[in-house]
Amino acid sequence: MKHSGNIPYPYIIDTLDTFYGVNNKSDVQKYSSIQPSKKLKLTAKQGSQKRRLSILITTFWDYPHTGGLSNYISELSATLRSQGHYVDVISPRKFPSFKKEEMRNEIVPELEDFFSTRYGEVNNLILKNHRLLYIYEQMLKTVDLERYDILHAQDLFTANILGNFNKSLQKPLFYTPHGMYTFNRLKFNIFDKGSVEEAYYLRMEQQAVSFASHIIILHDGFRSPLESIGAKQEHMTTVYTGIKNKMYAKKRKEKDQKITIASIARLGPRKGHKDLLKALSTINHQLDNVEVLIVGDGEMREELEEQKEQLNLDMVHFLRTRTDVPEILHETDIFVLATLNDSLPLSIIEAMHAETAIISTECGGIPEIVKHNKTGIIIEPGDTETLARALSFFITNKKARERMAANAKHFAKAKLTNEKMVSFINNLYVQGLAAFKVGEKI
Repeated sequence: MKHSGNIPYPYIIDTLDTFYGVNNKSDVQKYSSIQPSKKLKLTAKQGSQKRRLSILITTFWDYPHTGGLSNYISELSATLRSQGHYVDVISPRKFPSFKKEEMRNEIVPELEDFFSTRYGEVNNLILKNHRLLYIYEQMLKTVDLERYDILHAQDLFTANILGNFNKSLQKPLFYTPHGMYTFNRLKFNIFDKGSVEEAYYLRMEQQAVSFASHIIILHDGFRSPLESIGAKQEHMTTVYTGIKNKMYAKKRKEKDQKITIASIARLGPRKGHKDLLKALSTINHQLDNVEVLIVGDGEMREELEEQKEQLNLDMVHFLRTRTDVPEILHETDIFVLATLNDSLPLSIIEAMHAETAIISTECGGIPEIVKHNKTGIIIEPGDTETLARALSFFITNKKARERMAANAKHFAKAKLTNEKMVSFINNLYVQGLAAFKVGEKI
Protein backbone atom coordinates (compact mmCIF):
# COMPACT_ATOMS: atom_id res chain seq x y z
CA MET A 1 0.00 0.00 0.00
CA LYS A 2 1.39 3.38 -0.98
CA HIS A 3 1.08 6.12 1.60
CA SER A 4 0.33 9.76 0.89
CA GLY A 5 2.14 12.69 2.44
CA ASN A 6 -0.66 12.90 5.00
CA ILE A 7 0.22 9.57 6.58
CA PRO A 8 2.73 9.23 9.47
CA TYR A 9 6.27 10.39 8.89
CA PRO A 10 8.29 7.62 7.20
CA TYR A 11 10.53 7.01 10.21
CA ILE A 12 7.40 6.54 12.32
CA ILE A 13 5.99 4.05 9.82
CA ASP A 14 9.29 2.22 10.01
CA THR A 15 9.03 2.06 13.82
CA LEU A 16 5.41 0.89 13.75
CA ASP A 17 6.22 -1.70 11.07
CA THR A 18 8.92 -3.11 13.33
CA PHE A 19 6.57 -3.23 16.31
CA TYR A 20 3.76 -4.94 14.39
CA GLY A 21 6.08 -7.21 12.39
CA VAL A 22 5.22 -5.77 8.98
CA ASN A 23 7.97 -6.87 6.61
CA ASN A 24 7.01 -5.03 3.42
CA LYS A 25 9.22 -1.95 3.60
CA SER A 26 9.07 -1.09 -0.08
CA ASP A 27 7.06 2.08 0.39
CA VAL A 28 9.14 3.49 3.25
CA GLN A 29 12.62 2.19 2.59
CA LYS A 30 13.86 5.21 0.71
CA TYR A 31 12.65 7.53 3.50
CA SER A 32 13.63 5.55 6.59
CA SER A 33 17.27 6.57 6.80
CA ILE A 34 17.17 10.26 7.66
CA GLN A 35 20.44 12.05 8.12
CA PRO A 36 20.79 14.00 11.39
CA SER A 37 20.77 17.77 11.25
CA LYS A 38 23.89 19.87 11.56
CA LYS A 39 24.99 19.80 15.20
CA LEU A 40 26.41 22.87 16.90
CA LYS A 41 28.85 23.03 19.81
CA LEU A 42 27.88 26.23 21.58
CA THR A 43 28.78 27.93 24.84
CA ALA A 44 26.37 29.82 27.08
CA LYS A 45 27.86 33.19 27.91
CA GLN A 46 26.49 36.51 29.06
CA GLY A 47 27.01 39.70 27.14
CA SER A 48 25.62 38.50 23.82
CA GLN A 49 26.59 40.22 20.62
CA LYS A 50 24.18 43.00 19.66
CA ARG A 51 22.18 41.80 16.69
CA ARG A 52 18.48 41.87 15.94
CA LEU A 53 17.15 38.41 15.18
CA SER A 54 13.92 37.03 13.81
CA ILE A 55 12.91 34.10 16.02
CA LEU A 56 10.16 31.49 15.76
CA ILE A 57 9.12 29.76 18.99
CA THR A 58 6.80 26.78 18.61
CA THR A 59 4.69 24.82 21.07
CA PHE A 60 2.39 21.87 20.47
CA TRP A 61 0.22 22.90 23.45
CA ASP A 62 -2.31 25.68 23.76
CA TYR A 63 -0.61 28.96 24.57
CA PRO A 64 -1.01 30.92 26.71
CA HIS A 65 -2.20 28.66 29.51
CA THR A 66 -1.48 28.08 33.19
CA GLY A 67 1.80 26.26 33.80
CA GLY A 68 5.56 26.33 33.64
CA LEU A 69 5.88 25.86 29.86
CA SER A 70 3.60 28.80 29.13
CA ASN A 71 5.43 31.01 31.62
CA TYR A 72 8.78 30.01 30.12
CA ILE A 73 7.65 30.98 26.62
CA SER A 74 6.15 34.24 27.88
CA GLU A 75 9.30 35.25 29.76
CA LEU A 76 11.57 34.29 26.85
CA SER A 77 9.54 35.97 24.11
CA ALA A 78 8.75 39.16 26.06
CA THR A 79 12.36 39.72 27.10
CA LEU A 80 13.67 39.02 23.59
CA ARG A 81 11.19 41.54 22.17
CA SER A 82 12.22 44.13 24.77
CA GLN A 83 15.78 43.75 23.44
CA GLY A 84 14.68 44.56 19.90
CA HIS A 85 14.27 41.05 18.46
CA TYR A 86 11.31 39.97 16.35
CA VAL A 87 9.58 36.97 17.94
CA ASP A 88 6.61 34.91 16.84
CA VAL A 89 5.06 32.24 19.05
CA ILE A 90 3.02 29.68 17.14
CA SER A 91 0.68 27.37 18.99
CA PRO A 92 -2.54 25.59 17.95
CA ARG A 93 -4.53 28.62 19.14
CA LYS A 94 -3.00 30.69 16.33
CA PHE A 95 -5.36 29.15 13.81
CA PRO A 96 -9.19 29.23 13.52
CA SER A 97 -11.14 26.40 15.12
CA PHE A 98 -13.29 25.89 12.04
CA LYS A 99 -10.21 25.38 9.88
CA LYS A 100 -8.75 22.87 12.32
CA GLU A 101 -12.09 21.04 12.32
CA GLU A 102 -12.05 20.88 8.51
CA MET A 103 -8.55 19.40 8.54
CA ARG A 104 -9.55 16.97 11.29
CA ASN A 105 -12.45 15.67 9.21
CA GLU A 106 -10.11 15.30 6.24
CA ILE A 107 -7.25 13.44 7.91
CA VAL A 108 -8.89 11.14 10.49
CA PRO A 109 -10.59 8.77 7.99
CA GLU A 110 -7.36 8.55 6.01
CA LEU A 111 -5.32 7.74 9.11
CA GLU A 112 -7.87 5.19 10.32
CA ASP A 113 -7.81 3.46 6.95
CA PHE A 114 -4.00 3.43 6.88
CA PHE A 115 -3.55 2.03 10.38
CA SER A 116 -6.31 -0.57 10.14
CA THR A 117 -5.20 -1.78 6.69
CA ARG A 118 -1.49 -1.93 7.51
CA TYR A 119 -1.59 -3.05 11.16
CA GLY A 120 -5.04 -4.53 11.69
CA GLU A 121 -5.88 -2.06 14.46
CA VAL A 122 -6.16 1.64 15.21
CA ASN A 123 -4.47 2.93 18.37
CA ASN A 124 -6.57 5.91 19.44
CA LEU A 125 -3.73 7.73 21.20
CA ILE A 126 -1.44 7.49 18.19
CA LEU A 127 -4.33 8.40 15.88
CA LYS A 128 -5.07 11.54 17.90
CA ASN A 129 -1.40 12.54 18.11
CA HIS A 130 -0.83 12.08 14.42
CA ARG A 131 -3.96 14.00 13.58
CA LEU A 132 -2.62 16.90 15.67
CA LEU A 133 0.79 16.62 14.00
CA TYR A 134 -0.84 16.82 10.59
CA ILE A 135 -2.93 19.87 11.50
CA TYR A 136 0.03 21.72 13.03
CA GLU A 137 2.15 20.92 9.99
CA GLN A 138 -0.54 22.22 7.64
CA MET A 139 -0.78 25.40 9.70
CA LEU A 140 2.98 25.95 9.47
CA LYS A 141 2.76 25.63 5.70
CA THR A 142 0.87 28.93 5.72
CA VAL A 143 3.77 30.67 7.50
CA ASP A 144 6.80 32.13 5.72
CA LEU A 145 9.44 30.17 7.61
CA GLU A 146 12.23 31.64 5.49
CA ARG A 147 11.88 34.94 7.32
CA TYR A 148 13.22 33.53 10.60
CA ASP A 149 16.87 33.39 11.59
CA ILE A 150 16.24 30.99 14.47
CA LEU A 151 13.76 28.13 15.03
CA HIS A 152 13.16 27.12 18.66
CA ALA A 153 10.89 24.14 19.42
CA GLN A 154 9.55 23.79 22.95
CA ASP A 155 8.50 20.14 22.71
CA LEU A 156 9.34 16.93 20.90
CA PHE A 157 6.37 17.24 18.54
CA THR A 158 7.15 20.64 17.03
CA ALA A 159 10.83 19.63 16.97
CA ASN A 160 9.79 16.82 14.62
CA ILE A 161 7.62 19.10 12.51
CA LEU A 162 10.26 21.83 12.24
CA GLY A 163 12.93 19.19 11.67
CA ASN A 164 11.14 17.96 8.57
CA PHE A 165 10.73 21.50 7.25
CA ASN A 166 14.34 22.29 8.13
CA LYS A 167 15.71 19.72 5.69
CA SER A 168 15.14 22.38 3.04
CA LEU A 169 15.24 25.52 5.20
CA GLN A 170 18.64 24.80 6.80
CA LYS A 171 18.19 27.07 9.82
CA PRO A 172 19.61 26.71 13.33
CA LEU A 173 16.99 24.57 15.09
CA PHE A 174 17.03 24.74 18.89
CA TYR A 175 15.06 22.29 21.03
CA THR A 176 14.08 22.74 24.67
CA PRO A 177 12.46 19.63 26.19
CA HIS A 178 10.37 20.47 29.24
CA GLY A 179 10.18 16.84 30.33
CA MET A 180 11.07 13.31 29.22
CA TYR A 181 7.77 12.43 27.60
CA THR A 182 7.98 8.65 27.19
CA PHE A 183 9.88 7.95 30.42
CA ASN A 184 7.41 9.90 32.55
CA ARG A 185 4.39 8.17 31.03
CA LEU A 186 5.95 4.78 31.63
CA LYS A 187 6.75 5.77 35.22
CA PHE A 188 3.16 6.74 35.97
CA ASN A 189 1.64 3.82 34.03
CA ILE A 190 0.09 5.98 31.33
CA PHE A 191 1.96 3.79 28.83
CA ASP A 192 2.73 0.11 29.31
CA LYS A 193 6.31 -1.10 28.98
CA GLY A 194 6.73 -2.75 25.59
CA SER A 195 3.58 -1.12 24.18
CA VAL A 196 3.15 0.44 20.77
CA GLU A 197 2.77 3.82 22.52
CA GLU A 198 6.24 3.44 24.02
CA ALA A 199 7.74 2.57 20.63
CA TYR A 200 5.97 5.45 18.87
CA TYR A 201 6.75 8.24 21.33
CA LEU A 202 10.31 7.08 22.00
CA ARG A 203 11.03 7.29 18.26
CA MET A 204 9.52 10.77 18.22
CA GLU A 205 11.86 11.81 21.04
CA GLN A 206 14.87 10.24 19.35
CA GLN A 207 14.05 12.05 16.11
CA ALA A 208 13.60 15.37 17.92
CA VAL A 209 17.14 15.00 19.27
CA SER A 210 18.42 14.05 15.82
CA PHE A 211 16.78 17.05 14.15
CA ALA A 212 18.01 19.61 16.72
CA SER A 213 21.08 21.68 15.95
CA HIS A 214 21.48 22.30 19.68
CA ILE A 215 19.47 21.41 22.78
CA ILE A 216 18.87 24.00 25.49
CA ILE A 217 18.08 22.11 28.69
CA LEU A 218 16.43 23.47 31.83
CA HIS A 219 18.72 21.60 34.21
CA ASP A 220 21.55 19.07 34.18
CA GLY A 221 19.18 16.24 35.12
CA PHE A 222 18.14 16.12 31.45
CA ARG A 223 21.63 15.21 30.28
CA SER A 224 21.65 11.50 31.04
CA PRO A 225 18.15 10.64 29.69
CA LEU A 226 18.74 12.72 26.56
CA GLU A 227 22.11 11.07 26.02
CA SER A 228 20.38 7.68 26.24
CA ILE A 229 18.26 8.58 23.19
CA GLY A 230 21.09 9.95 21.08
CA ALA A 231 22.05 13.43 22.29
CA LYS A 232 25.71 14.23 22.85
CA GLN A 233 26.91 16.22 25.84
CA GLU A 234 28.66 18.82 23.70
CA HIS A 235 25.38 19.55 21.90
CA MET A 236 23.50 20.40 25.10
CA THR A 237 23.66 23.60 27.14
CA THR A 238 22.01 24.13 30.53
CA VAL A 239 20.21 27.44 30.98
CA TYR A 240 18.16 27.76 34.16
CA THR A 241 14.69 29.24 33.89
CA GLY A 242 14.51 32.84 35.01
CA ILE A 243 11.55 35.05 35.82
CA LYS A 244 10.85 38.72 36.23
CA ASN A 245 10.73 39.27 39.96
CA LYS A 246 7.23 40.54 40.67
CA MET A 247 7.52 39.92 44.41
CA TYR A 248 7.15 42.58 47.04
CA ALA A 249 9.65 43.08 49.84
CA LYS A 250 9.12 40.38 52.42
CA LYS A 251 6.67 41.38 55.10
CA ARG A 252 8.01 40.68 58.58
CA LYS A 253 5.37 39.12 60.81
CA GLU A 254 4.57 39.99 64.38
CA LYS A 255 5.45 37.42 67.01
CA ASP A 256 1.85 36.26 67.51
CA GLN A 257 1.01 35.96 63.80
CA LYS A 258 0.50 32.52 62.32
CA ILE A 259 3.25 30.77 60.38
CA THR A 260 2.07 30.34 56.80
CA ILE A 261 2.91 27.20 54.83
CA ALA A 262 2.01 27.26 51.14
CA SER A 263 2.05 24.66 48.38
CA ILE A 264 1.40 25.95 44.86
CA ALA A 265 0.91 23.30 42.20
CA ARG A 266 -1.69 21.55 40.09
CA LEU A 267 -3.68 19.05 42.16
CA GLY A 268 -2.52 15.98 40.27
CA PRO A 269 -1.03 12.63 41.33
CA ARG A 270 2.62 13.54 40.79
CA LYS A 271 2.73 16.73 42.87
CA GLY A 272 2.74 14.91 46.22
CA HIS A 273 -0.15 16.64 48.00
CA LYS A 274 -1.25 13.38 49.63
CA ASP A 275 2.24 13.04 51.14
CA LEU A 276 2.11 16.61 52.40
CA LEU A 277 -1.23 16.07 54.15
CA LYS A 278 -0.01 12.80 55.65
CA ALA A 279 3.17 14.47 56.94
CA LEU A 280 1.14 17.32 58.46
CA SER A 281 -1.08 14.84 60.28
CA THR A 282 1.92 13.39 62.12
CA ILE A 283 2.88 16.81 63.56
CA ASN A 284 -0.67 18.04 64.16
CA HIS A 285 0.27 18.96 67.72
CA GLN A 286 2.71 21.60 66.38
CA LEU A 287 0.22 23.28 64.07
CA ASP A 288 -1.83 25.43 66.49
CA ASN A 289 -0.19 28.59 65.19
CA VAL A 290 0.12 27.44 61.56
CA GLU A 291 -2.03 27.90 58.47
CA VAL A 292 -1.52 25.80 55.34
CA LEU A 293 -2.57 27.17 51.94
CA ILE A 294 -3.01 24.74 49.04
CA VAL A 295 -3.08 26.81 45.84
CA GLY A 296 -4.12 25.15 42.59
CA ASP A 297 -6.82 22.94 41.16
CA GLY A 298 -7.01 19.61 39.39
CA GLU A 299 -8.54 16.18 39.26
CA MET A 300 -7.49 15.26 42.82
CA ARG A 301 -9.12 18.20 44.61
CA GLU A 302 -12.12 16.28 46.02
CA GLU A 303 -9.93 13.35 47.10
CA LEU A 304 -7.51 15.70 48.86
CA GLU A 305 -10.32 17.60 50.56
CA GLU A 306 -11.67 14.28 51.86
CA GLN A 307 -8.18 13.32 53.09
CA LYS A 308 -7.95 16.66 54.92
CA GLU A 309 -11.24 15.96 56.72
CA GLN A 310 -10.26 12.39 57.60
CA LEU A 311 -6.96 13.62 59.11
CA ASN A 312 -8.62 16.50 61.00
CA LEU A 313 -6.36 19.10 59.39
CA ASP A 314 -8.48 22.17 60.09
CA MET A 315 -5.54 24.48 59.42
CA VAL A 316 -5.40 23.42 55.74
CA HIS A 317 -7.23 25.64 53.27
CA PHE A 318 -7.76 24.86 49.56
CA LEU A 319 -7.67 28.15 47.63
CA ARG A 320 -8.04 26.66 44.13
CA THR A 321 -6.52 28.60 41.21
CA ARG A 322 -5.40 32.10 42.15
CA THR A 323 -4.13 35.10 40.22
CA ASP A 324 -2.43 36.65 43.27
CA VAL A 325 0.38 34.11 43.76
CA PRO A 326 3.03 36.84 44.36
CA GLU A 327 0.90 38.28 47.17
CA ILE A 328 0.40 34.82 48.70
CA LEU A 329 4.14 34.12 48.60
CA HIS A 330 4.72 37.56 50.13
CA GLU A 331 2.93 36.24 53.24
CA THR A 332 4.42 32.72 53.12
CA ASP A 333 7.05 31.53 55.59
CA ILE A 334 7.53 27.96 54.32
CA PHE A 335 6.96 26.78 50.75
CA VAL A 336 6.47 23.04 50.22
CA LEU A 337 6.41 21.08 46.97
CA ALA A 338 6.44 17.36 47.77
CA THR A 339 6.51 16.45 44.09
CA LEU A 340 7.10 12.86 43.01
CA ASN A 341 8.30 13.75 39.51
CA ASP A 342 9.22 17.15 38.10
CA SER A 343 11.60 19.16 35.98
CA LEU A 344 12.27 22.63 37.39
CA PRO A 345 8.97 23.95 38.79
CA LEU A 346 8.26 27.64 38.30
CA SER A 347 6.60 27.81 41.71
CA ILE A 348 9.90 27.02 43.44
CA ILE A 349 11.68 29.76 41.50
CA GLU A 350 8.90 32.20 42.48
CA ALA A 351 9.17 31.12 46.12
CA MET A 352 12.94 31.69 46.09
CA HIS A 353 12.49 35.20 44.72
CA ALA A 354 9.88 35.77 47.46
CA GLU A 355 12.45 34.96 50.18
CA THR A 356 10.67 31.86 51.40
CA ALA A 357 12.13 28.80 53.14
CA ILE A 358 11.69 25.85 50.79
CA ILE A 359 11.08 22.14 51.28
CA SER A 360 11.05 20.02 48.14
CA THR A 361 12.20 16.70 46.72
CA GLU A 362 15.15 15.31 44.82
CA CYS A 363 13.42 15.46 41.45
CA GLY A 364 14.69 16.84 38.14
CA GLY A 365 16.62 20.07 38.54
CA ILE A 366 15.23 20.97 41.97
CA PRO A 367 18.43 20.00 43.88
CA GLU A 368 20.46 22.15 41.46
CA ILE A 369 18.82 25.32 42.79
CA VAL A 370 17.56 24.27 46.22
CA LYS A 371 20.82 23.40 47.94
CA HIS A 372 20.16 21.18 50.94
CA ASN A 373 20.49 23.02 54.26
CA LYS A 374 21.59 26.18 52.44
CA THR A 375 18.70 27.46 50.31
CA GLY A 376 16.17 24.92 51.59
CA ILE A 377 15.64 21.30 52.56
CA ILE A 378 15.63 18.45 50.05
CA ILE A 379 14.01 15.09 50.80
CA GLU A 380 13.41 11.89 48.87
CA PRO A 381 10.09 11.78 46.97
CA GLY A 382 7.42 9.98 48.97
CA ASP A 383 9.33 10.09 52.26
CA THR A 384 6.58 11.45 54.49
CA GLU A 385 8.53 10.89 57.74
CA THR A 386 11.41 13.09 56.60
CA LEU A 387 8.95 15.62 55.20
CA ALA A 388 7.27 15.82 58.61
CA ARG A 389 10.64 16.36 60.31
CA ALA A 390 11.55 19.10 57.81
CA LEU A 391 8.23 20.87 58.43
CA SER A 392 8.71 20.58 62.18
CA PHE A 393 12.26 21.95 61.93
CA PHE A 394 11.21 25.04 60.00
CA ILE A 395 8.15 25.65 62.22
CA THR A 396 10.22 25.58 65.39
CA ASN A 397 13.47 27.16 64.13
CA LYS A 398 12.78 30.71 63.00
CA LYS A 399 16.46 31.65 62.59
CA ALA A 400 17.21 28.67 60.32
CA ARG A 401 14.03 29.33 58.36
CA GLU A 402 14.91 32.97 57.76
CA ARG A 403 18.57 32.19 56.99
CA MET A 404 17.68 29.68 54.26
CA ALA A 405 14.97 31.99 52.91
CA ALA A 406 17.50 34.82 52.58
CA ASN A 407 19.97 32.46 50.88
CA ALA A 408 17.25 31.35 48.45
CA LYS A 409 16.47 34.94 47.49
CA HIS A 410 20.15 35.74 46.99
CA PHE A 411 20.56 32.71 44.69
CA ALA A 412 17.42 33.61 42.71
CA LYS A 413 18.55 37.20 42.17
CA ALA A 414 21.97 36.00 41.00
CA LYS A 415 20.95 33.01 38.85
CA LEU A 416 17.20 32.88 38.15
CA THR A 417 16.20 36.13 36.46
CA ASN A 418 14.70 36.44 33.01
CA GLU A 419 17.50 38.82 32.00
CA LYS A 420 20.15 36.20 32.82
CA MET A 421 18.22 33.40 31.10
CA VAL A 422 17.62 35.38 27.92
CA SER A 423 21.19 36.69 27.84
CA PHE A 424 22.47 33.11 27.72
CA ILE A 425 19.89 31.95 25.17
CA ASN A 426 20.40 34.97 22.93
CA ASN A 427 24.12 34.26 22.92
CA LEU A 428 23.42 30.68 21.83
CA TYR A 429 21.18 31.98 19.05
CA VAL A 430 23.88 34.34 17.76
CA GLN A 431 26.57 31.65 17.89
CA GLY A 432 24.27 29.19 16.13
CA LEU A 433 23.46 31.56 13.32
CA ALA A 434 27.15 32.42 12.85
CA ALA A 435 28.09 28.73 12.74
CA PHE A 436 25.47 28.00 10.07
CA LYS A 437 26.74 30.87 7.93
CA VAL A 438 30.33 29.66 7.97
CA GLY A 439 29.26 26.07 7.31
CA GLU A 440 30.42 24.47 10.57
CA LYS A 441 30.48 20.69 10.27
CA ILE A 442 28.72 18.18 12.45
